[in-house]
Amino acid sequence: MSETAVKAPGVPDANRWKALGFIALAQLMVVLDATIVNIALPSAQQDLGISDGNRQWVVTAYALAFGGLLLFGGRIADLWGRKRAFVTGLAGFAAASALGGAATTGAMMFGARALQGAFGAMLAPAALSLLAVMFTDAKERAKAFGIYGAIAGGGGAVGLILGGFLTEYLNWRWTFFVNIPFAVLAAAGAYFVIREPQGTRNRSPLDVPGVVLSTLGLVALVYGFTRAESDGWGDSVTVAMFIASAVLLAAFVLVESKVRAPLLPLRVVTDRNRGGVYLSLGLAIIAMFGLFLFLTYYLQVVKGYSPVKTGFAFLPMVAGMITGSTQIGARLMTRVPARLLMAPGFLLAAGGMLVLTQMEIDSSYAGLMLPAILMLGLGMGTAFMPAMSLATHGVQPRDAGVASAMVNTSQQVGGAIGTALLNTIAASATTSYIKDHIATAAGRPQQQLVQLQGMVHGYSNAIWFAVGILVLAALIAVTLVNAGRPGTTAVAGSGDEVEEEVAVPVVAH
Repeated sequence: MSETAVKAPGVPDANRWKALGFIALAQLMVVLDATIVNIALPSAQQDLGISDGNRQWVVTAYALAFGGLLLFGGRIADLWGRKRAFVTGLAGFAAASALGGAATTGAMMFGARALQGAFGAMLAPAALSLLAVMFTDAKERAKAFGIYGAIAGGGGAVGLILGGFLTEYLNWRWTFFVNIPFAVLAAAGAYFVIREPQGTRNRSPLDVPGVVLSTLGLVALVYGFTRAESDGWGDSVTVAMFIASAVLLAAFVLVESKVRAPLLPLRVVTDRNRGGVYLSLGLAIIAMFGLFLFLTYYLQVVKGYSPVKTGFAFLPMVAGMITGSTQIGARLMTRVPARLLMAPGFLLAAGGMLVLTQMEIDSSYAGLMLPAILMLGLGMGTAFMPAMSLATHGVQPRDAGVASAMVNTSQQVGGAIGTALLNTIAASATTSYIKDHIATAAGRPQQQLVQLQGMVHGYSNAIWFAVGILVLAALIAVTLVNAGRPGTTAVAGSGDEVEEEVAVPVVAH
């Protein structure tokens, strides 16, 4: 460890803004990777001879490793030190990306994606908790997390554009290799500029039973929802996964309530405000993930957009997120209670989705989609900033890593639920529509039109559910989140009133 690795507590870090740049760069790499790989998947599948039945593992292997190991990754960051975990996570992610780019078989690709997920699960909580302990001034912290959150939120659309260019003009392998310069630059910068405050590590012995139970429970849960999307909710393996997950996570809670040094201290999740944040954010991600999927298919399949043009079509949403997080959420989060930003933000996003329920085959992008996705971006950006300011509300610095991991876990699980649940609703509505209308369609062109109409009908039905989910998220925020002005709060066990810790999300895909 370099001599710049730690700093005295209570002294602002002179390099904190440089550190924010390198940490945000690492986060951009992780978010880019998710959307880039999705665009490259058809080309990679053909080159590597991956069957249609197995291609889902390119996405699923990453999701299982990332979602299952997040709590463990957060605890490792608290134990090792966040800087060390961050740099190690970056180095591992770069090596796994090189392996994926050089893959010659499907199995090699699946292994590389699982390794990316594992190192990402170490990298993400370390990044969040580093910012939480480095930025101690409320206004500075709001600005820092506004910038970081905007990069994290906007990276997905940038990934669509970059992935389209790389796949179209170079080769799908470059969608993996492009991570390497990001990782090397972020790791080198972090090594030289990041300094952790002293006394923020958690040196308690590792809770091995907790690690095993939480990892297996979360893997079973994420795989259950992934399986439900492809094989149906009544599939025997799907049901078995959900039952196994319930048993394992219940055993995990029991173990955590008994051991002296738990992996996840239950006080982290049972606090009213933190619980409200985790739950409302998870619900919001359920709605958003399903929507991204539907809009991507709508633009490419129904409207005939190229991958690059689709990425550009999402840019107004990114602009809305940046404005909502840096100009509205970050400016007001130290002045008004969080729920007075969270609930209106979720409702504004729900309003944007309500507009999208009116989609037709010939709907105008400028007339319908543009105002809707601007509302979505503004609403989500405004709601996420104050929500993140409470994500580690009252948590001791030594638990910042695992508390940050809980934010990522709620979103990773929310993403898996959203993709499976809303996709199932859309597919069912589409099938029903086509069945009712295909008999009256005369000729092949008319039948193709009915199929497209059925797809759009399915998307609209599912988006109605997403509207309801966002309204529920707003109600939870109003009901459970009752913290006062976010600038100060009592930290558990300290006896002093200090500025609270914050964390921001990883937008998992």
